Amino acid sequence: MTNRTLNQTNTFQMESNKKIIVPWDFTEVAENALAHAVKIAKAIENDITLLHIVKTDKEIDEAQKKLQQIAADNQTKTSISTDAKVLVGSIFTTIGEFTKDRDDINLVIMGTHGMKGMQKLTGSWALKVIVSSYVPFVVVQDAPQENSSFDKIVFPVDFKNENREKLVWAIYFGKIFNSKICFIKQDVRDSALLKKVNTNLSFAKKYLTKYGVEYEIADTAEGANFAQQTIDYAQKIEAGLMLIMTTKDIGTLDYVLGVSEQYIIANTSRIPVMCVNPRKSNNFSLGSLY
Repeated sequence: MTNRTLNQTNTFQMESNKKIIVPWDFTEVAENALAHAVKIAKAIENDITLLHIVKTDKEIDEAQKKLQQIAADNQTKTSISTDAKVLVGSIFTTIGEFTKDRDDINLVIMGTHGMKGMQKLTGSWALKVIVSSYVPFVVVQDAPQENSSFDKIVFPVDFKNENREKLVWAIYFGKIFNSKICFIKQDVRDSALLKKVNTNLSFAKKYLTKYGVEYEIADTAEGANFAQQTIDYAQKIEAGLMLIMTTKDIGTLDYVLGVSEQYIIANTSRIPVMCVNPRKSNNFSLGSLY
């Protein structure tokens, strides 16, 4: 996939004429995802592709006919170029395979059912889909409100090096939507880890300032549950988006026990979440800024 490197100027050019993928399962949450996709597509001048996964070849024709009608209706309603794609496979891997080696896809926007008493199933289900992707996911539960915006984006900062990989997306959304990036720091007591947290924060501040993106820093989260503290902070400031990294090299046991991003994805505050996979979301990079 072709990398796009932020150069050393103060101009951050946005890429238009790309696609936003919306996984489609003919449910209300898919419609909610499409509504978000329309909003973002208008801002970044992208097209939309509705993507439906079937189990067998004999299901393709009927599904394609239904999906093409939905795509046509959306294009008529919104004037955004919208097409339909039906693939045979598994939702856990096929979306990721579809985004691999494609430089014409910006984002995947997917609806999820959230907690609803079955977080381990819905949270891990969504995460299994997300970690297969080579482009970032935006996961939503509700349709966007009429006055909703991405004016505040919560950016949790921990000690992991992968923090820097989501910074380009903070700049990207910050420039498009005039967003303020709202940092919340992980509470760590180990001095070596605390140094890494502060280094990651300093790095982020440096390049947000360089590209003219506003930011603020919350108090350090208190307690061991950083995921919940992130959600609470996002709710408190009425954030429009939380921007997180997924766990690197996530395994089966992580799905069973529950990694922190599962809880953020399925947050009961129903705040949209952007998920970036370490070293997979490489259609944008900070390149020589590292």
